[in-house]
Formats: sequence, C-alpha cells, structure tokens
Amino acid sequence: MTSTKLKILDIAMNLNRVGNFAADGYDIKQKRIKIFLNQTSEYIDSLSIKDLPDSFKRTYLNFLNQYKYLKKEGLSGPKNELEWAEKMMTWGNILTHRANLIK
Repeated sequence: MTSTKLKILDIAMNLNRVGNFAADGYDIKQKRIKIFLNQTSEYIDSLSIKDLPDSFKRTYLNFLNQYKYLKKEGLSGPKNELEWAEKMMTWGNILTHRANLIK
C-alpha cells in the first residue's frame, strides 16, 4: 500500500473518530476532537494533490473544500452537533471507499 493511500485512510479514520466523539457528546469530547482535527489537518498538509490519481482528485478536492468549513465549525463548536458528526463520518466513509482508486 502506498504512503499516499495510507495517509488518505488515516484522514478517513480520524474523520470517523471525530464524528463518533461529537455524536457521543461534543462538550465532553471537545478537547479530543480538537486534537484529532489538528492531526487530520497535518495529514492533509502532508499530501500533494499531484501525487493523487486523476480518478481520486475530484473527490479529494471536494473534501478539501468542505473540510475547511467543517474544521472551523468543529473548533468553534457545531451549531448542530449530530449533523456535524454525520458530515464528518460521511466524509470518512467516502474517503475510505474511494481510497481503493489509489494504487
């Protein structure tokens, strides 16, 4: 498995963790959520778009566009915690599934 694919899977796993933390109670898990959001951003920053296959780029660019808003909301406190958690987990699942396009 390539390091790029592993990083995508790490991002996806973190998104699912953060979503689960928020669904269990954002206020209780707020510190952990912030740690994982920052770690996820580090993974994202370590990836180069040019290393991604064309079949995956569009999905990843859509994710990046959404993630900047999701992260901001997650750091400040989501208006609707369950809706925010669901969006995080949805992106985690999408990236997990689409990572199969990376060889």
